[in-house]
Amino acid sequence: MDELILYTREKCPLCDKAKELLDGEFSFREVDIHSDDALIEKYGLMIPVLEYRGEAIQYGNLDLKDLRNRLMDV
Repeated sequence: MDELILYTREKCPLCDKAKELLDGEFSFREVDIHSDDALIEKYGLMIPVLEYRGEAIQYGNLDLKDLRNRLMDV
């Protein structure tokens, strides 16, 4: 499976919730949007953002059931 990337930032309760939701279910790489100005511009108001194959597939409150279904169809 291709890599899941979770874009987050510090002091973000939704980001913490997303990490807890994904942990143990999926392997993912976390990227702090504050590591790159372009990421702040792109995702600043949407985080957390889950990216798969270069596409933002979920943001805000992640839906684990929808995510499982989506990744099974790939």
